[in-house]
Amino acid sequence: MSTLTLTNVSMGYVTKREATLALDSISLTVEDGEFVSILGPSGCGKTTLLSIIAGLLTPTSGHITIGDQEIKKTNTSMGYMLQQDYLFPWRTIEDNLMLGLNIRRSYSESTKREALNWLQQLGLGDKKDLYPNQLSGGMRQRVALVRMLATNPSLMLLDEPFSALDYQTKLKLEDLVFQTLKSEKKTAVLVTHDIGEAIAMSDRVVLLSPRPGRIYKVFEIPKDIANILPFEARQHQHFNEQFQIIWKEMESLATAT
Repeated sequence: MSTLTLTNVSMGYVTKREATLALDSISLTVEDGEFVSILGPSGCGKTTLLSIIAGLLTPTSGHITIGDQEIKKTNTSMGYMLQQDYLFPWRTIEDNLMLGLNIRRSYSESTKREALNWLQQLGLGDKKDLYPNQLSGGMRQRVALVRMLATNPSLMLLDEPFSALDYQTKLKLEDLVFQTLKSEKKTAVLVTHDIGEAIAMSDRVVLLSPRPGRIYKVFEIPKDIANILPFEARQHQHFNEQFQIIWKEMESLATAT
């Protein structure tokens, strides 16, 4: 069971000069197998929220559960994919993939075969003996995806994983990640600043207000857009209409601040 529930999650920071509220009373449920994107202006707390879900930060108040388990620290049922791939340059691709399995003490011949099978499925089976600097940015992000999938997490956390890529590679990788997560029935939360990406990949889009981040509005993406590949979704006749709806809400937030 990988239903994610956030209940009245708030996050504040205190320095010598001031106290800052980054997130305020965030309550949200992400259903089993659902893909939800978090969208909002810079500084609204998107990445902070993802770090709290991952157990990397402890909220000032509120709590988070996956199924019936409360998240109080990093959890092995989660996978994290970041903007940077963070592959170790002195390790081969295969060795980078095995690192997560070794850390979680789940390495075996069976889990190794499964990881290498994922690498093959994502078109990089012949690259396992190469080093990260021998791969393109898009290939390295595919390796990062395999590294995440190899540990078989039920919840995937994606923090702008495509933003550093060229546009063509970004579109291809969006399709690949979407198709992989849907086929595996994984629950996913994506943080992005890209409205088009959020619409193309998600079942729902959560818009946060400027700091302190609060849930301003939640958009249900029409099924005829949500159920097709992101590249196809961008060509859908109603895609631009959905884009304009969210764009106008973001503009109203910017005007109000």
